[in-house]
Amino acid sequence: MKINIQNVRLAISAGLSKQFPTAKVPQIAFSGRSNVGKSSLVNTLLSRKSLARVSGTPGKTVTVNFYDVDSKLFLVDLPGYGYAKRTYEEQKKWSELTDGYFTKNPNIDLLKLVIQLVDSRVGITDNDADMIEYLRECRLPYIVVATKVDKLNATERKNNIQKIEEGAGTLVIPFSSSSGVGRDELWSEIIKHAEA
Repeated sequence: MKINIQNVRLAISAGLSKQFPTAKVPQIAFSGRSNVGKSSLVNTLLSRKSLARVSGTPGKTVTVNFYDVDSKLFLVDLPGYGYAKRTYEEQKKWSELTDGYFTKNPNIDLLKLVIQLVDSRVGITDNDADMIEYLRECRLPYIVVATKVDKLNATERKNNIQKIEEGAGTLVIPFSSSSGVGRDELWSEIIKHAEA
């Protein structure tokens, strides 16, 4: 699959599951806690600075954002979880919307891969572990991306990635939006799964 990453647009920011697009193209979803770097990762993947809005306030986004890449692929940015300052109503909406992506998505059969983001400095949190367990139970294909590795020295990076690998049960790709580390490897995984 050849993809022109210059031909990309935000197709829809869905606040309700009934707004999810119905185009029959593969979907690659990004999951992770608030402030883990999902928007920065999407921007880095697509060689853009501000296609995905990077919020200074964690937990602000409560929509599922579908990025149409060359009409051949959707990159799906799920709302971040685990932000303590969210109101009960906001948490409920997040939960319903994210759950709706997996349970009411008209094209769930086209979900080829979930990319679970974990902050390399923090490791797998309880919320991350819950999400990984959910993906396993639903038998959804997933890999883990360890973000912000540029913030660690070589020893910390090695030790932290090893711990994440032990808890992830799948491939872990070290990633940095600042330096671009892991970008090519992540694209390889996306294309491989999208073609499967």
